[in-house]
Amino acid sequence: MKKLSLLMCSCLISAVGFSQQTSTGIAIIPEPVKITTHTGKYLLPKTITIQSGTKEDINPVLDLLKKRFSTATGKIIRVKKLAPTAAIKLIIAKKVDTVIGKEGYYLSVKPKGITITANETAGLYYGVQTLLQLLPKEIEGKAVAKNVKWTVPVVNITDYPRFEWRGLMFDVARHFFTKNEVMSYIDNMARYKLNLLHLHLTDDEGWRIEIKSLPKLTTVGAYNVKREGEFGNFIPPTADEPRNYGGFYTQDDIRELVKYAQDRFVNIMPEIDVPGHSLAAVVSYPQLSATVGADKYVVRSGERIMDWSLPGHPALVDNTLNPAGEYTYQFLDKVIGEVAQLFPFAYIHMGGDECAKNFWEQSAEVKALMAKENLKTMEEVQSYFEKRLEKIVESKGKKFMGWDEILEGGIGPNAALMSWRGIKGGIEATQQNHDVVMSPTTFTYLDYMQSDRVMEPHVYATLRLSKTYEFEPVPEGAVAKYIKGGQANLWTEQVYNIRQAEYMTWPRGFALAESVWSPKEKKNFNTFFAKVEKHFERFNEAGIKYAPSVYDPIFTVTRTADKKLNVELTTEVQGLDIYYSFDNSYPDNYYPKYTSTLTVPIDATQLRVITYRGNKPIGRMVTMPIEELNKRAK
Repeated sequence: MKKLSLLMCSCLISAVGFSQQTSTGIAIIPEPVKITTHTGKYLLPKTITIQSGTKEDINPVLDLLKKRFSTATGKIIRVKKLAPTAAIKLIIAKKVDTVIGKEGYYLSVKPKGITITANETAGLYYGVQTLLQLLPKEIEGKAVAKNVKWTVPVVNITDYPRFEWRGLMFDVARHFFTKNEVMSYIDNMARYKLNLLHLHLTDDEGWRIEIKSLPKLTTVGAYNVKREGEFGNFIPPTADEPRNYGGFYTQDDIRELVKYAQDRFVNIMPEIDVPGHSLAAVVSYPQLSATVGADKYVVRSGERIMDWSLPGHPALVDNTLNPAGEYTYQFLDKVIGEVAQLFPFAYIHMGGDECAKNFWEQSAEVKALMAKENLKTMEEVQSYFEKRLEKIVESKGKKFMGWDEILEGGIGPNAALMSWRGIKGGIEATQQNHDVVMSPTTFTYLDYMQSDRVMEPHVYATLRLSKTYEFEPVPEGAVAKYIKGGQANLWTEQVYNIRQAEYMTWPRGFALAESVWSPKEKKNFNTFFAKVEKHFERFNEAGIKYAPSVYDPIFTVTRTADKKLNVELTTEVQGLDIYYSFDNSYPDNYYPKYTSTLTVPIDATQLRVITYRGNKPIGRMVTMPIEELNKRAK
């Protein structure tokens, strides 16, 4: 009974604390370490003076303030090194504050002005991002907003990240995204204090980075045939179809992206995915393959090239590099040498995932390698490859990282691991004293459907917002000191443009941000989602697309003993009503409201549902074919 009372009290305190915040307009993502609210607001003056201090390296912070304030408020912005009455004071602490570390900050809003204090410029930048979230939503707009009272609630905030690695992976190989589109993706992740952009630059569908010593990688490997529809099931292109769909980043493009990201305190980690997922490279340089006839291959356009129904997902064409060929390692030495010069970040990710080995099994070269090196299994063959690759990466002054398959057959001595097939690989790697970034499919795969499959581009799994929010980067059994942080991954087989990339990333990216920045004990989904809805409003102002999938009902189907079809409807968030129809019309809040399990009428062909909050529709109209429900009931 005491435990129940304590739980009720803690819930009440949490609810009261959040209601106090929302009543003053506070809805910060990710949740800060500590917020203390006070009565009153600070009204921004007509001319906003910013005290920059004497540090010369805070230009990125000043640029952010000037751009956002001048664009949305139309106010005059002045920057002075010393200004005792400045509206906004940016202060680098003279003595290092061990509480907030390198990326933390103190934000103080008083009735007469705003002060942000940090140990380093990154902290000031994150403090400004929080300040922007305290302002009216119109601050996100792309034009001067009229009739807005530019006030900030009086508040004290202490904030710093839980993890150093707070990442998003953006697959620009399956579908190419322009330099400017990648920049917009960086802008959006920086809003939420995410600091690592993992660029998946190579795959079967395209090689996206210029390598000057290997020009065919981009003249040949960067282009395929344009297809739209359900990726993976496309009709194989004919020989006469133009191969002009795709693109790549020049080395100057990469330098510009790296600088753009650095100015927003985001590092870029490149990924060159080998030895599997390498068809674009093999097509460009067929001597990379262990298979005779590889010179007839073409860059994949989305046609079926692997059999995922069988163990080991055998390849239908050999999309792997030859682990027994010395040319492979000479090729990789050139690639990594040029890549290492372009990206200042410490790590290069070298893939290692989903390497089909059925063609290796048929190769005389690979068999000879196994005899020579006493390798017993194909996993040991890949381990041999990965260890040689690790030495090449380290010879270029970089650290080696790969997906969790690099554990199979024995992980290299200094390799870092990214755990994607659940959490098991990450736990095992930490127990072997290897650094780990957690990015399990269970919680962080942004290519997964966010709602029912009748509403989303078809992928093989669903990942709802509430499940993403459950992500805990340090699972039970892991050695915590080796967990560098967490990351969410956006694979783009079914993502054809930047608007869909935004839709797939947000709001699940909010959940990821809170999981890797905020204190574990402060996470609460109901509190979080109330903030998310405020940020939906901000995204509307900014013109950023997001998924409203969280409002869509969840369908649970059962079949009774007398073969009737029953449907239960639930919602991911609280306080929604569901209205439905079986008569092919479009329901609104004058239709029957869902209150208990529905039995499908014998001749019905579809069930339509929509969610309301009060008298306003909030969800999308969902049309569920009865045929689909029958399939699920089986």
